[in-house]
Amino acid sequence: MARFNKIQVLETMFSAGIIPVFYHSDVNVAKKVVRACYDGGIRVFEFTNRGEFAHEIFGELSKFVTKECKEMILGVGSVIDAPTAAAYMQLGANFIVSPLLNPDIAKVANRRLVPYVPGCGSVSEAGFAQELGCDLCKIFPGDVLGANFVKAIKAPMPWTMLMVTGGVKPEEANLKMWFDAGVNCVGMGSNLFPKEIIAAGEWEKIAELCKYTLDITKKLIK
Repeated sequence: MARFNKIQVLETMFSAGIIPVFYHSDVNVAKKVVRACYDGGIRVFEFTNRGEFAHEIFGELSKFVTKECKEMILGVGSVIDAPTAAAYMQLGANFIVSPLLNPDIAKVANRRLVPYVPGCGSVSEAGFAQELGCDLCKIFPGDVLGANFVKAIKAPMPWTMLMVTGGVKPEEANLKMWFDAGVNCVGMGSNLFPKEIIAAGEWEKIAELCKYTLDITKKLIK
């Protein structure tokens, strides 16, 4: 069951401006990464549903966060159907993120007042997501759609709240481009977690990179 309510989740996403996105098949590595992010000031984290038994890893991670990183809001990404969303909510997911828009996920998430952030690739999809009760929409893949796509959505629907994932880098110029276009927050995966740093177990470098990126996003949030 979610430890944080919908308003707390969204406010934390918007105040930080960044949501780390990560998956690893080794639960101990996942715990180290979450801890490093927490030490770097991160308070919202997306673990992706991308491998065999990912739900089991998430369950252990959820217990770990409850004990060791009490302020961390843990959610799940790469969810494409309602049964999977329901399973993760039962394991403590505080938000659900999809690469696509699935109305059935919106129904189960809304029933529990858990934020559902669907992937949208058109103005029509963003509008439909809002009709379904989705407060935040994910622009995905960001590196394909680009910052101009964000501007195109915001022009006729300025109330739209957006997160972009894909093509986001821990660099001021890149982040400024997205925030200037009108996003409320960004999801960042591999660029925040270089493979060589993960392999070497240099967790302090992950914490430093998180702090550096967080300092940038907080300056750019409008």
